[in-house]
Amino acid sequence: MLKRFSLEPSRIALNIAVLIIIALWTFPTAGLLISSLRDKNDIAASGWWTALSSADVAKKGRLKDKVDQVEKDGKFTISGNVFEGADGVSGKVSAFGTKVQAPGGNPAGTVATLDNGQTLVVNVDGSYVLTSPTKFTDEDSGGRVFYIASQPPRFTLENYQTVLFSEGIGRSFINSLTVTIPATIIPILIAAFAAYALAWMKLPFRGLIIAIIVGLLVVPLQMSLIPLLKLYNAAGTFMGVPSKTYLGVWLAHTGFGLPFAIYLLRSYIAGLPKDLIESAQIDGANDFKIFRRVVLPLCFPALASFAIFQFLWVWNDLLVAIVFLGSGPDQLVLTGKLNALLGSRGGNWEILTASAFVTIIVPLTVFFSLQRYFVRGLLAGSVKGG
Repeated sequence: MLKRFSLEPSRIALNIAVLIIIALWTFPTAGLLISSLRDKNDIAASGWWTALSSADVAKKGRLKDKVDQVEKDGKFTISGNVFEGADGVSGKVSAFGTKVQAPGGNPAGTVATLDNGQTLVVNVDGSYVLTSPTKFTDEDSGGRVFYIASQPPRFTLENYQTVLFSEGIGRSFINSLTVTIPATIIPILIAAFAAYALAWMKLPFRGLIIAIIVGLLVVPLQMSLIPLLKLYNAAGTFMGVPSKTYLGVWLAHTGFGLPFAIYLLRSYIAGLPKDLIESAQIDGANDFKIFRRVVLPLCFPALASFAIFQFLWVWNDLLVAIVFLGSGPDQLVLTGKLNALLGSRGGNWEILTASAFVTIIVPLTVFFSLQRYFVRGLLAGSVKGG
């Protein structure tokens, strides 16, 4: 009982730390999702945390022309609604004015005195009455009115429609799949064989090879990208292979992903029971048969863990794809196409937020499909030594 009680504070601290980490990851993602569903004008006017509440925004409207004036009791009036033709703007007016410097100079429902004895009243529902003791002319009709409106939250799918139906999005999506799927499978196949050999086969300089692989984990991609590109171009020229092909980007991602893949799989395979391997050897199985029938089925969690990492990395990559594949219309991957779409539209944040969620749909599907193997694959190799 004393031991259990002594562990409680540490468990509480651990739970609190986990909740804080979850919140730090969840809140920005939730904000990005909410922003992607908001109207572009609302995104520019207020933060995502105000999306579920009404917001006060300053707007500009135009009064009707003199042809709409009506004479009553010796006075001429023009009536209408400030929300008419305001691009879907609606809500409740809290204040109004006739100058841009003071859009809320008069509370809604009060009478504002204008030039030439004219008066203007803007009500809460947006209706207004402009009154003049003389007939309106071209000079004093059709003027502007500014108002403060409390708008209810508005959500739309227009941002996603803009992104999904832009020209070339479908082609770039296929390009991303063509790059990502082989670039995930190829390093898994190579790393699985290498990991088994480094874990259970007697190889000369095995410790040195493992140390080199661990050292390669810290080599920055940016430092090795140009030398690798020169090597690939030289080999392509010698063999007569074009430089900008899918083969090049597959090999590049394979090379960058192999050190981590071998390290992860080797740690897992080395943690398998030694008796299991020895029993298979006693039964006459060679290394290839042991790997294919015993080791490979058991290391599926580790394979799934690396597949998640590699898929996310390749799918979100832009630098390697542009360098080894190119940036032409038929070569551009999804991240490159969305970047080009955002660049051509300036600082439209609604395009950026919607593009972010369009990009993560496929990785999220892969992650949730394999997530039950994720933690088991990462931690199982650290429990036992090999």
